[in-house]
Amino acid sequence: MKQIHAPKAPAALGPYSAAMATQNLLFCSGQTPIDPATGEVVAGGIEEQTLRVIQNLEAVLEAAGSSFEKVIKTTCFLQDMGDFAAFNAIYGKYFVSKPARSTVAVRTLPKNALVEIELIAELG
Repeated sequence: MKQIHAPKAPAALGPYSAAMATQNLLFCSGQTPIDPATGEVVAGGIEEQTLRVIQNLEAVLEAAGSSFEKVIKTTCFLQDMGDFAAFNAIYGKYFVSKPARSTVAVRTLPKNALVEIELIAELG
Protein backbone atom coordinates (compact mmCIF):
# COMPACT_ATOMS: atom_id res chain seq x y z
CA MET A 1 0.00 0.00 0.00
CA LYS A 2 1.07 3.55 -0.66
CA GLN A 3 -0.21 6.67 1.07
CA ILE A 4 -1.12 9.47 -1.35
CA HIS A 5 -0.33 13.07 -0.44
CA ALA A 6 -2.18 15.70 -2.47
CA PRO A 7 -0.61 19.14 -1.95
CA LYS A 8 -3.36 20.86 -3.99
CA ALA A 9 -6.13 19.39 -1.80
CA PRO A 10 -7.00 20.47 1.74
CA ALA A 11 -5.16 18.86 4.63
CA ALA A 12 -6.95 16.02 6.39
CA LEU A 13 -9.14 17.02 9.32
CA GLY A 14 -8.10 13.95 11.29
CA PRO A 15 -5.75 10.96 11.43
CA TYR A 16 -6.21 9.77 7.85
CA SER A 17 -4.64 10.28 4.42
CA ALA A 18 -6.12 11.81 1.28
CA ALA A 19 -5.99 8.40 -0.38
CA MET A 20 -4.38 4.99 -0.33
CA ALA A 21 -3.18 3.16 -3.41
CA THR A 22 -2.84 -0.59 -3.65
CA GLN A 23 -1.76 -2.37 -6.82
CA ASN A 24 -4.04 -0.76 -9.43
CA LEU A 25 -6.74 0.78 -7.21
CA LEU A 26 -7.04 4.13 -5.47
CA PHE A 27 -9.23 4.54 -2.40
CA CYS A 28 -9.90 8.24 -1.88
CA SER A 29 -11.07 9.57 1.48
CA GLY A 30 -14.15 11.74 1.46
CA GLN A 31 -13.52 15.30 0.33
CA THR A 32 -15.54 18.19 1.68
CA PRO A 33 -15.82 21.71 0.21
CA ILE A 34 -12.81 23.06 2.06
CA ASP A 35 -10.73 25.61 0.18
CA PRO A 36 -7.12 24.38 0.48
CA ALA A 37 -5.87 27.98 0.59
CA THR A 38 -7.97 29.00 3.61
CA GLY A 39 -8.86 25.74 5.35
CA GLU A 40 -12.50 26.89 5.46
CA VAL A 41 -15.66 25.71 3.72
CA VAL A 42 -16.28 27.76 0.57
CA ALA A 43 -19.03 30.36 0.69
CA GLY A 44 -22.25 29.66 -1.15
CA GLY A 45 -24.74 26.87 -1.48
CA ILE A 46 -24.76 23.34 -2.82
CA GLU A 47 -23.50 24.33 -6.29
CA GLU A 48 -20.39 26.13 -5.01
CA GLN A 49 -19.70 23.44 -2.44
CA THR A 50 -20.11 20.57 -4.92
CA LEU A 51 -17.71 22.26 -7.34
CA ARG A 52 -15.10 22.69 -4.58
CA VAL A 53 -15.45 19.03 -3.56
CA ILE A 54 -14.90 17.99 -7.18
CA GLN A 55 -11.84 20.24 -7.44
CA ASN A 56 -10.45 18.66 -4.26
CA LEU A 57 -11.09 15.17 -5.63
CA GLU A 58 -9.40 16.13 -8.88
CA ALA A 59 -6.30 17.21 -6.93
CA VAL A 60 -6.17 13.83 -5.17
CA LEU A 61 -6.72 11.89 -8.39
CA GLU A 62 -3.99 13.93 -10.08
CA ALA A 63 -1.54 13.36 -7.22
CA ALA A 64 -2.13 9.61 -7.54
CA GLY A 65 -1.82 9.55 -11.33
CA SER A 66 -5.50 8.89 -11.99
CA SER A 67 -8.45 10.85 -13.37
CA PHE A 68 -12.24 11.15 -13.33
CA GLU A 69 -12.42 8.80 -16.34
CA LYS A 70 -10.96 6.01 -14.17
CA VAL A 71 -13.40 6.37 -11.27
CA ILE A 72 -15.20 3.10 -10.55
CA LYS A 73 -17.43 4.01 -7.58
CA THR A 74 -18.43 7.10 -5.64
CA THR A 75 -20.23 7.49 -2.35
CA CYS A 76 -21.90 10.87 -1.96
CA PHE A 77 -23.17 12.37 1.28
CA LEU A 78 -25.69 15.22 1.25
CA GLN A 79 -26.88 17.15 4.26
CA ASP A 80 -30.22 17.75 2.53
CA MET A 81 -31.74 15.53 -0.18
CA GLY A 82 -33.57 18.65 -1.32
CA ASP A 83 -30.20 19.59 -2.88
CA PHE A 84 -30.05 16.37 -4.92
CA ALA A 85 -31.00 17.84 -8.31
CA ALA A 86 -28.57 20.78 -8.08
CA PHE A 87 -25.81 18.46 -6.81
CA ASN A 88 -26.51 15.95 -9.56
CA ALA A 89 -26.33 18.59 -12.31
CA ILE A 90 -22.76 19.52 -11.32
CA TYR A 91 -21.69 15.95 -10.53
CA GLY A 92 -22.78 14.82 -13.99
CA LYS A 93 -20.50 17.34 -15.72
CA TYR A 94 -17.39 15.72 -14.20
CA PHE A 95 -18.27 12.05 -13.74
CA VAL A 96 -19.15 11.55 -17.41
CA SER A 97 -18.06 7.89 -17.32
CA LYS A 98 -21.03 7.30 -14.97
CA PRO A 99 -19.33 5.28 -12.23
CA ALA A 100 -21.37 3.25 -9.78
CA ARG A 101 -22.71 5.54 -7.05
CA SER A 102 -24.49 5.65 -3.73
CA THR A 103 -25.97 8.88 -2.40
CA VAL A 104 -27.14 9.15 1.17
CA ALA A 105 -28.51 11.89 3.38
CA VAL A 106 -26.61 12.58 6.58
CA ARG A 107 -27.45 14.72 9.56
CA THR A 108 -24.19 16.68 9.60
CA LEU A 109 -20.82 16.73 7.89
CA PRO A 110 -17.50 18.14 9.12
CA LYS A 111 -17.55 21.94 9.39
CA ASN A 112 -21.28 21.87 8.52
CA ALA A 113 -20.52 21.17 4.87
CA LEU A 114 -23.47 20.44 2.59
CA VAL A 115 -21.72 17.69 0.59
CA GLU A 116 -18.92 15.14 0.78
CA ILE A 117 -17.77 12.63 -1.86
CA GLU A 118 -15.43 9.65 -1.58
CA LEU A 119 -14.35 7.45 -4.45
CA ILE A 120 -12.54 4.39 -5.74
CA ALA A 121 -10.60 4.68 -9.01
CA GLU A 122 -8.19 2.73 -11.17
CA LEU A 123 -4.54 3.73 -11.29
CA GLY A 124 -2.27 3.84 -14.32
